[in-house]
Amino acid sequence: MDNIDPLEALDSRAFSRVADAQRSSGNHVRILRDGPETFAVWLQAIDRASATVHLENYIIQEDEIGAAFCAALINARKRGVACKLIYDWLGCVARTSRRFWNQLSDAGVEVRQYNPPRFANPLRLISRDHRKVLCVDGTVAFTGGLCIGHDWVGNPARGVPPWRDTAVEIHGPAVADVEAAFWDSWEAVRGLGPPPSGWQPEIALPAGDSDVSVIAGRPEAMGLYRLEQLVAEVVERSLWLTDGYFVATTGYVRALGGAARAGVDVRLLVPGSSNWPLVGALSKSAYRPLLQAGVRVFEWNGPMLHAKTAVADGCWTRIGSSNSNLASWVSNRELDVTIMDRELAGQMEKIYLADLQGSTEIVLRKGRGETKTVPVSPGHQVSLVRPKAGRLLSGMIGLGSTLVALLSQRRHVQPTEALVIWTGGAVLVFLALIAFFFPHVIAWTIALIALWSGIGLFMKAWRLWSSAGTTDK
Repeated sequence: MDNIDPLEALDSRAFSRVADAQRSSGNHVRILRDGPETFAVWLQAIDRASATVHLENYIIQEDEIGAAFCAALINARKRGVACKLIYDWLGCVARTSRRFWNQLSDAGVEVRQYNPPRFANPLRLISRDHRKVLCVDGTVAFTGGLCIGHDWVGNPARGVPPWRDTAVEIHGPAVADVEAAFWDSWEAVRGLGPPPSGWQPEIALPAGDSDVSVIAGRPEAMGLYRLEQLVAEVVERSLWLTDGYFVATTGYVRALGGAARAGVDVRLLVPGSSNWPLVGALSKSAYRPLLQAGVRVFEWNGPMLHAKTAVADGCWTRIGSSNSNLASWVSNRELDVTIMDRELAGQMEKIYLADLQGSTEIVLRKGRGETKTVPVSPGHQVSLVRPKAGRLLSGMIGLGSTLVALLSQRRHVQPTEALVIWTGGAVLVFLALIAFFFPHVIAWTIALIALWSGIGLFMKAWRLWSSAGTTDK
């Protein structure tokens, strides 16, 4: 037992309790890097399907990539394959038309939309289906950070590289756990709750030597958050993280700092330029406490770093859809897998070191609280991208955290949070000007929100009362 890595012991004993995860042995896992490689494998799997295709993704964009998947699903239906698709309302609201979904439905693909606006419950909009899942024939499953759209393939003709992202292909018993997670989402969309307690997908035969745990994140479950805290506590040698939207809690920042102070090689790779600038600014606000604790922070010098991965102690890997922020930890449906396999962890470490060659390290200036950048590899140019609204929730949570810290004086506000504070001040001044010159706008807005929420609560109370009356009978 003395030779067993603490992470290996964790994965075999306490994992299910901490992360609410399903674990299986005998799996084969392959790493897929970036959109061109990943989409080619996904489309090939759909083209080879003979029984079922289950696709769940936050964004399925109506562009050339979305059209390719649409055609693949329609062709699968023509072969008699049962195809089911779940997309997120917010993720696709400005990207995909009703005509696109009708085209699939008319061809026989079963399409469901996760959490559209409902008059009776406006606050439900906070919860999003952020998963990226593809299961085919119950024999192969895919997950990772990739949505379906042109950002993940770039524009080779114009020299625009694809977004940097990571996915995995899984064969073996863990496929059934991914399938179960898909069915849980499928039933949740209908409002029927999880599948019956006795329901289980067919278990695939062993296909390799990897132990895989499937963490199916649901609103308020927080299994991955508990796991990430625990990993930071027990890791002994190295913890290398990649995160597209790092807006971590103070507790998680402290856990990473504690690991670094204990001598663990903790590294964090984040985007140099984010497609949601406010989230990028909030991410930078955590640099100083991390750097002071000894965590090495790197910014990717590419169009967008969207991967969500971790590799620890050369034996444990996490790949999935969850970012290190409260939106992923608390309110979203996410899906991540952890793999206990030293060979695969070694592949992830090589990929990580290669990514660092296209990154810039952030370091503290000696004797000062400021930061400066140190190019890891010269000659890389930063390409700015258009901001999108998909990470608004995470940004607002981080903004609120900074403003509360400033007003309550419960912790020192860092210089890197200046942009965040400036943004908060600008928003408040803007609202004050509207209230001063156009008070009716503020009054009507508050009245409509209160009316909407009040009626929604009455409707909820009525349904609960009615169901209680039915039960009593």
